[in-house]
Amino acid sequence: MGNTNNSESTKTMKNMHSHTSSTTKEEKKTMDLNWYLLFGIIVILTAGTRFYKVTEPQHVCWDETHFGKMGNWYINRTFFFDVHPPLGKMLIALSGYLTGYDGTFPFEKPGDKFENVKYVGMRIFCTFLGATIVPLSYLIVWDLTKSIQAATFSALFILFDVGLLTLNQYILLDPILLCFMMCTTWGMAHIGSLRGEPFTWKWWGWLSFTGISLACTISVKFVGLFVVLLVGLHTAFELWRELGDLTKPIMYVGKHLLARCICLIFLPIVLYMLFFYIHLTVLSKSGSGDGFYSSEFQSLLEGNSLYNATMPRQLAYGATVTLKNHRTGGGYLHSHWHLYPEGIGARQQQITTYSHKDDNNIWLVKRFNSDDIPSEPVLVRHGDLVRLEHVITHRNLHSHKEIAPISKKHYQVTGYGENGTGDANDIWKILVVNGKDGDIIETVTSKLKFVHYLQQCVLTCSGKTLPKWAYSQQEVSCSPNMRDKNSLWNIEDNNYAKLPNVSFQVYAPGFLDRFLESHAVMLQGNSDLKIKEGEVSSRPWQWPINYRFKDISTW
Repeated sequence: MGNTNNSESTKTMKNMHSHTSSTTKEEKKTMDLNWYLLFGIIVILTAGTRFYKVTEPQHVCWDETHFGKMGNWYINRTFFFDVHPPLGKMLIALSGYLTGYDGTFPFEKPGDKFENVKYVGMRIFCTFLGATIVPLSYLIVWDLTKSIQAATFSALFILFDVGLLTLNQYILLDPILLCFMMCTTWGMAHIGSLRGEPFTWKWWGWLSFTGISLACTISVKFVGLFVVLLVGLHTAFELWRELGDLTKPIMYVGKHLLARCICLIFLPIVLYMLFFYIHLTVLSKSGSGDGFYSSEFQSLLEGNSLYNATMPRQLAYGATVTLKNHRTGGGYLHSHWHLYPEGIGARQQQITTYSHKDDNNIWLVKRFNSDDIPSEPVLVRHGDLVRLEHVITHRNLHSHKEIAPISKKHYQVTGYGENGTGDANDIWKILVVNGKDGDIIETVTSKLKFVHYLQQCVLTCSGKTLPKWAYSQQEVSCSPNMRDKNSLWNIEDNNYAKLPNVSFQVYAPGFLDRFLESHAVMLQGNSDLKIKEGEVSSRPWQWPINYRFKDISTW
């Protein structure tokens, strides 16, 4: 009897286990079906909302005027300057090129009609990348929570965000940036769900995917650094957890650390530099951005005056020249007809630096005691006293004991005189860095300082941006500190008919030098992005409460 009862109990338990197992399988099958059904619905809704009337309006909208222009420059291989890394703009240009856009539409201003312009490819490309953030949000929340409800709600919140929908439908960097940011976050979340499968091909693939997405994010905008920080903190947490597992040897933790160094540090760095290599290789022709970069950098751009340079190698009295400041992102010594306003030192002609090339950057080199141009070439040498006359306005470079507009410890620099005639405050001593008496001043290669003869201060570009009355150009002043780091200049263009034009090789920097200089210039450009005089601005605390000014007319 006992054996019979035991046999019946065993059968009952087996039946219960079998029933539970089949129920679990049925539940899993139902859950998988629901997962794919909801994901499919979200993808369909995303496509329907994002691509609806994507070709409208059929004119330039908002910042399309900037990124459309940049797409043109890539297609035409014309060099330009921008404060953002290049990947997003290169992808916009590539999408336009592959869909038949020829890079000729000017994108001058918002409202310009697209007539016979194949702009749709660029719009669709940006919209497609922007649309991916909806299904990606579903995938990210699923990996983090394993909750279909949570994943669905997160996707729906983004799906019905009208601001994001609008932002995604234009030729902008934002949809590209958001796509790569979400890919990075998805990779990070999915690696966490593969915790039990370390060092498998699948695990390596997802770790590499995260690293590639990181590189793409930071290569579109520097704001991607926040995602780098997020992944870095998550990685530190994972490594700390692995270190706390005392059942694993220390070498196992070392392998995890090495894997993440390879995929999340080394791989993104290599890709980031590769994108810049492509950027610098494609943009091989001289363009509007040349002046932001050093003379050596410019010597590699086809069409630039320094590309296979042919001009007088040496500086002579009577030459007309442009002077470029060596400061990172430093411009050309510049003047124009406008005067300093009342209360800003002496009311004389403004002197600034300007990063674009134009005729207001040209100066005539004269002897300190004569306006006559020598009939025979007389070379300018280290230690000579000279005057610099602005060619357009015929006023001399001048300084005196008036306070500079922004740098209050410096003296003001102005344009002074009439038709080249001024006074003793127009005299400057020209010095070659590490030069000796008698050394001849040479184009590009000579690093120069201009020391004011009476005030014993040195001509410098402070790097500070002047107000609107100076057209937001940069301040030029005369610093009593003879070692001022922004006081180095070089001659870039040298025109003088009495000396032969000769071909000479300007030192051409390699990729690494150009890569580092590009970043120095971009960082300088970003630091100059400040609120301009008269602009309406808001504070972060005002954003959540949708604070608005009472005077709507000021917007």
